[in-house]
Amino acid sequence: MVTPVGAASSANTPYTPSVSGSESSTDEKSTTLQYESFLKLLVAQMKNQDPTEPMDATQQMSQLATFSQVEQTVKTNKNLESLLQRTSLQEANSVIGRTVTSEDGKITGVVKEVTLYNDGIVAKLDSGKTLVIGPGVKISDGKSDTKT
Repeated sequence: MVTPVGAASSANTPYTPSVSGSESSTDEKSTTLQYESFLKLLVAQMKNQDPTEPMDATQQMSQLATFSQVEQTVKTNKNLESLLQRTSLQEANSVIGRTVTSEDGKITGVVKEVTLYNDGIVAKLDSGKTLVIGPGVKISDGKSDTKT
């Protein structure tokens, strides 16, 4: 069973995939606020320009192009975040039922369930122990061994 829960940056705090339309990180909120501020300033500038001396068309097109770029960047970031979440869930799911061994060989067992965190995967083994799946951990399925 893959368990994605709670957003965080440490291995002790679970990870939550964001729901479509919700803001899950400070950076994303900041980007959204900057995007909205830019849009408000652009609209205010267009509304309040002097009709006898309108804004230079080149400047206006430049600002509209910038607005379009910012909008596209926000959409791209959301799509990348979604892709990373799916990849992390697939990676977590791929270790269930496989045998894992810690780098030092002290912890070994078959993975019964995993919890996905922002900075990695923690596997719960059939022995009741937990193991962070990361560099140096050996993963095997009885046919071949893989080292992460």
